[in-house]
Amino acid sequence: MRGMGYLLGGAAALALISSLSLATPGFRDLNHNGQRDPYEDQQLPIDRRLDDLLGRMTLEEKVGTMMHGSLRAMDSPIGASSKGYDLAAAEHIIKETGVNSFITRLTMPAAEFARQNNAIQKIAEGSRLGIPVTISSDPRSHFMTVVGASSSSGSFSIWPETLGLAAINDPSLVRRFGDIVRQEYRAVGIHMALSPQADLATEPRWARAVGTFGSDPETVSTLAGAYIQGFQGGAKGLTPGGVATVVKHWVGYGAEPEGFDAHNYYGRIAKLDNASFALHVAAFKGAFAAGSAGVMPTYPILEGVSVNGQPLPPVAAGYSKPLLTDLLRGTYGYRGVIISDWAITKDCPVECIAPSAEKPQTSAAIAMPWGVEELSQVQRFAKGVEAGLDQFGGVDDPTALLAAVHEGRISEARIDESVRRILWLKFELGLFDDPYVDPDRANIVVGDQKFQAEADAAQRRSQVLLENRGNLLPLKPSKVWLHRVDAAVVRAAGFTVVDDPAQADVAIVRTQTPSEKLHPHHFFGARQHEGRLDFRDGDADYEVIKKAASTVPTIVVVDMDRPAILTNIKDKARALLVAFGASDKAVMDIVTGRARAEGRLPFELPSSMMAVEKQNPALPDDSNQPLYARGAGIGPSR
Repeated sequence: MRGMGYLLGGAAALALISSLSLATPGFRDLNHNGQRDPYEDQQLPIDRRLDDLLGRMTLEEKVGTMMHGSLRAMDSPIGASSKGYDLAAAEHIIKETGVNSFITRLTMPAAEFARQNNAIQKIAEGSRLGIPVTISSDPRSHFMTVVGASSSSGSFSIWPETLGLAAINDPSLVRRFGDIVRQEYRAVGIHMALSPQADLATEPRWARAVGTFGSDPETVSTLAGAYIQGFQGGAKGLTPGGVATVVKHWVGYGAEPEGFDAHNYYGRIAKLDNASFALHVAAFKGAFAAGSAGVMPTYPILEGVSVNGQPLPPVAAGYSKPLLTDLLRGTYGYRGVIISDWAITKDCPVECIAPSAEKPQTSAAIAMPWGVEELSQVQRFAKGVEAGLDQFGGVDDPTALLAAVHEGRISEARIDESVRRILWLKFELGLFDDPYVDPDRANIVVGDQKFQAEADAAQRRSQVLLENRGNLLPLKPSKVWLHRVDAAVVRAAGFTVVDDPAQADVAIVRTQTPSEKLHPHHFFGARQHEGRLDFRDGDADYEVIKKAASTVPTIVVVDMDRPAILTNIKDKARALLVAFGASDKAVMDIVTGRARAEGRLPFELPSSMMAVEKQNPALPDDSNQPLYARGAGIGPSR
């Protein structure tokens, strides 16, 4: 029978949210039997509580626990909304299918966000065993927002991209960043971070480079470890007040030819050899040492790699037993939860493989079943579990996995192994004892001015000064002409903004790494930055730079989500500044000398597209005669 809440309309749903009270301390009768059972007793060790709960669960509830769904919104099936969850749909999924882990993509004021998450927990409390919901999130503390990779920051503190944190290369700062975001996440009821990316940014054109810590394995390893320590609240694993991290994408994701991303059919292959593969693996070691609660396998099929002397099978990492069981769990002794990336069990229809203007790929046709396209859904779930998966991302229907058990493809004992790992996180996070949060406190914690002040300082530190010819910087108040810079911010710094470069003493032009829209009909391809990295005649921003530089000394600020080729810019910019997530105010603080750019490039900047095309996509900093080497930057010595 469906719970009554499944029938709630909008007004009734809002009434449910407003009527919620926080959990009372002490005994919570989760299975509604009037007595304190071992799994409800917070005085008992986790293993004892786990054994008791696992013994009470039906097979249907167990396979439901192995799904990690998406909380739908009232106006969005994938949950990207500011209007709140579809609570009726959530109640149906939680109570009828047993799913108790979900990603949230809501963006709204902190107090309302907290109320929405409390409403989800209230629904879960009414299920047969009252198993609380683990709520996860993609990164939401940076400037860039990419569907399937990050969410809007909303009221959360806004920091440099992780590339910017890598430019600073200060593990203590990354740890502090993680600690602040941990507090903000827990304040609104988020318990799991689907991050960090420990991927190596080796192919310069790769669309996902912005979420990495750059191209150096040692740096990535160190900073990913610090990130996890900050989020999880401890040096060696998850703590009760922490946020469980899911380090991704195991492994080799950055080695995609031409930089095409494996969210797309045309990017489903990554090419490495054993030597380059070892570098990509090394980048994850810091995450393992820090005890990341979860690991997410990568989408692409890895070609050219052997594990234990045997070539990898031609399947994505989520289906690769050598990568998950032999290497990750065997060689590296990993004991946490392995969560697949989203939609690897879905079918990839024509609109997914070869969309067109008439039939573009929509969100309904998103699927990444690379290497297992010919298998049935039941076979895919069975193969994923056999490979080593514990949980399936983006799935809220456990029917196929249940069928795999009934057909004898997977044993219930194997299901129990995964469910135990998933439930352990819930117990460790304290969710069985009190999953609710205080909306009033959320309003105080999220976006706290002191937190944002630290984030602003990081934005300033993360910028990289590459050129300052004639010591143009620091700039004193004068007449300036602007392009893509907020005039109000510049006026507040004491400058006079003019409408014509000819009237100015200096020009400030803000631009970004060039890109192309090479796959306009693919859902992700249309939204990702692909293709060339160089500035060319006819590019709108490049024409602006040429015009300004021919008239007046020009400061060029390049926002980099990928390594831009600055060969055509270097001789035109009197000052050349790189930003990896910085407000106009933070940029002006560097321009005026109120702060110093401390960043160093986290990857090399190639000199030409020919050099990019000839480099090995699996090797770090591999282009011939780069214009700027990794580590370049004018600033305080380290």
